[in-house]
Formats: sequence, C-alpha cells, structure tokens
Amino acid sequence: MQDTDELYSEYFQTVFKYMFCITHDADLSEELTQETFYQAMKTCESFRGDCKVSVWLCQIAKRLWYKEYSKRKRQGFNSIDDIVESLPAEESIEKDVVEKESKIELYKRISSLDEKTREVIYLRLTGELSFREIGDILMKNETWARVTFYRGKQKLAREGKK
Repeated sequence: MQDTDELYSEYFQTVFKYMFCITHDADLSEELTQETFYQAMKTCESFRGDCKVSVWLCQIAKRLWYKEYSKRKRQGFNSIDDIVESLPAEESIEKDVVEKESKIELYKRISSLDEKTREVIYLRLTGELSFREIGDILMKNETWARVTFYRGKQKLAREGKK
C-alpha cells in the first residue's frame, strides 16, 4: 500500500466528491473525508487488495456517513432542510423561492427512487463522477452505471410530468 501522503493526495478528491454527492454539504463532506483517511490509516492492514483503493476508501466513507446520518436523524435533522440551506442564494427573492421549490421537488422525486439509482444520480450530478468511477465505487461496471442513470432520469422525467 502507498504511504499516507500519497494515498491522501491521490484519493482525496474522489472521496470528497463521493461524500458531497451523498451529503450535499461541503463542510460535512470534508469532515467525513478527513475521518475516512484517519480510519483507513488505522485499519490499513485490513485492506486485502481485492478491490481498488478508491472503492475501499469510499466504502469506509459510506459507513461513516451512515453513522453520521443515524446520529443526525436521532437529533431531528431534516435532510431536505439541510439541502435547501446549503443551496446558494440568488439575487431576487422570487427567483430564489421558485428555484428552491423546484429543487425541493427534484430532491423529493430523487429520494423516491431505489437506493442504487438514487446513489448513481447523486454521484453523477453532484459529484460529477464518470460512469466508470461510479461503477467502481458501487462495485458494478460502467455500463450498469450508465443504464441505471438513464433509467433513473427517465423515471424522474415521467414523475415530473404528473
């Protein structure tokens, strides 16, 4: 395995983008990314090498997010409110309100999708990851990621017309 500095500099952006896709919060993503590397360094001897290092790190990050999400849920955080608060403000109040309502509707529709489709859409749109990277992270192939994204997009479009 690489040394700590090389590992961090090579995979920081990948893990951060993945976390941002899931959390929609840059500060929380950075915090969880830091914790991911800390946990990885503590348990690096458990890395068997049967997957890519980026996949292993994203799996650690995902477990940390689930832990954080459970904690927030117990404390009563509302994820849609968290998402809306993290969105950048626009110049006009009217435009801001309409945009927030549209985004809330979109996030509601996305949250109604099955977990894997939702994850692919978040990784593609928010994290700007390639289909190959998405496939690697989710331990599938590039074609699966493309098809899942396309079908999810179609389903969102159909629900938007209702």
